[in-house]
Amino acid sequence: MVDTLESTDQTIVLQDQVKEALVSKTPLVVQGGGSKHFYGRAIEGAPLSTSGHKGIIRYQPTELVITARAGTLLSEIEAQLAENHQVLPFDPPYFGKHATLGGMVASGLSGPQRPWSGAVRDMVLGCRVINGSGEILRFGGEVMKNVAGYDISRLMSGALGTLGLLLDISLKVQPKPAFERTLILPASTAESLIKFNQWRASLLPLSAAVHYDGAIYLRLSGNPAAVEQACSQLGGAAAEDAICWTAIREHKHAFFDQEAPLWRLSVPPATPCLE
Repeated sequence: MVDTLESTDQTIVLQDQVKEALVSKTPLVVQGGGSKHFYGRAIEGAPLSTSGHKGIIRYQPTELVITARAGTLLSEIEAQLAENHQVLPFDPPYFGKHATLGGMVASGLSGPQRPWSGAVRDMVLGCRVINGSGEILRFGGEVMKNVAGYDISRLMSGALGTLGLLLDISLKVQPKPAFERTLILPASTAESLIKFNQWRASLLPLSAAVHYDGAIYLRLSGNPAAVEQACSQLGGAAAEDAICWTAIREHKHAFFDQEAPLWRLSVPPATPCLE
């Protein structure tokens, strides 16, 4: 199935702009919807907009794969998926209504579901890009089982456009969970670390977890019976689903209001908390 929303292929236009910049030795700053301009190092150069290069190219719900151009609005993609009861597996943040597919992949930012469903890069099956020489390259494909070899397409996730200008991307999608519930359980920081490690090895239908202000917030997603059984096993009180997780995904939760610098460190799961 091909989407009926507005579709514009600006491949040749973008390719010509890259070639012209190469000849004139002009640095380029790739821009989509501008929702993630704050992310990464500050750079200078002539703006190169992909916002006009948009449209869903192919989408077969039965194959759980969607291919769209980089300038396609993320909201349009998720709306199309919702019509078929499907979702992007990793809760991508928007940071603005003009967020695009290309910006999502280029930033590589995932939401609260990332530890259980995977990151943006894990869902990228293939892509087309324009390299710094103005050449159009294709990596990967549009099927779950691509040929063996270096998975170059996934390197585009989080590269912020430094490895090439994204033209279109093929992504894996998944069925929308039939049921969701969020629980709140009181716990200290140290207690939450122990519990998180225990739950990580369990078969609980978890899709998000966070500790904040003396409590653990858990989101459970899946079959209604399995979710209800897990809720009975875990205990705790029910909470509003959308408000909590949307705020975390969009960095609007009170946690992000703190003035102290935010560091991301990669450590073994059982590493004691720093108080």
